[in-house]
Amino acid sequence: MKKVVFISIFLFSLCIVNAEEITPNAKSSILMESSTGKILYEKNSNEKFAPASMTKMMSLLLIMENIDNGNLKMDEVIKVSKNASSMGGSQIFLKENEQMTVEDLLKGITIGSANDATVALAERIAGTEDAFVKLMNDKVKELNLKNTNFKNCTGLDEINHYSSAYDMSIIAKELVKHKTILEFSSIYETYLRKGTENEFWLVNTNKLVRFYNGVDGLKTGYTDEAGYCLTATINKDNMRVIAVVMGEPTSNVRNDEVSNLIDYGYNLYQREIYLTKEEVLDTVPIEKGNDKTVNIVTIEDASIINKKGHKIGEITYELDIKNIKAPIKKGEVVGSVIIKEDGKEIIKTNVTVNETVEKASFITLFLRHLNEILSFNY
Repeated sequence: MKKVVFISIFLFSLCIVNAEEITPNAKSSILMESSTGKILYEKNSNEKFAPASMTKMMSLLLIMENIDNGNLKMDEVIKVSKNASSMGGSQIFLKENEQMTVEDLLKGITIGSANDATVALAERIAGTEDAFVKLMNDKVKELNLKNTNFKNCTGLDEINHYSSAYDMSIIAKELVKHKTILEFSSIYETYLRKGTENEFWLVNTNKLVRFYNGVDGLKTGYTDEAGYCLTATINKDNMRVIAVVMGEPTSNVRNDEVSNLIDYGYNLYQREIYLTKEEVLDTVPIEKGNDKTVNIVTIEDASIINKKGHKIGEITYELDIKNIKAPIKKGEVVGSVIIKEDGKEIIKTNVTVNETVEKASFITLFLRHLNEILSFNY
């Protein structure tokens, strides 16, 4: 009996050692599943470190939001300032007064980690880099990040410029919602100023895009203070994971340990969808709408990350819907649903209507009311 206990303790200790050795050289690391935010592995994930050019993920998030809201367009031509052209470090060697499209500047940032391109877009959005950095820190507060403060938009070492592996993973989680960014960050090589005397060859600083099948982003970083950093993402087997390492000693070790994190996640975990956003949960009345009723669906697929081998039990759900009045748009939150497995709550998520419903005209409402009166009298 004692031998059995001893062997069990030994094997348990061995598992702990192996878990810790996934990223033994990183100062901090994390592995997160993107759709749920579930942490699959972490090491010192809330400690503050210099994030180097992973800072640019926040810059890219703000840039993509400006594209989405129409303030910025991919084909818009940006005139480069003297300040932007003077940036050191990684760059695409923009010249003062040079003109380049937003799309090409984005390629410079996502593929080549270009500081000059980042500042050029920051100035276009906010007027100055300082004003843009304020927007970055406003976004930090909005995302409720506790261990991040930015002093510039590029990631160059500066006093009081810091983040954590966890905070970087949250920024990445928000960034990958903008699918266009992955179209750029998954490119391994391309050219800027093609066919001109200033043609520039861009090669992705994230080598995993080429050497780890399926990796489609996201951002590398290196400075003397930060060491080698990387946020990588991959989507396979219906599950997107985000892996972050900070403070690695070399780029090769950085790549190996991120690869180890990804392998760990897909070897042990799977994403299971309990409700798709196409499934109608209920049909409810809508006040003063062109339609009398509307279908209720989840805003996003309701999923959970389980260990491989998990068998799904009996699934039930409870809807909590507020009174719905027209007009209402698809995607607008109208309540929530609690999903239970074998009677235990596992997911709570927001619900919406499956189509936009406009407010009915006065004539439509009058005729509808009159019809109800006549039907009642009959």
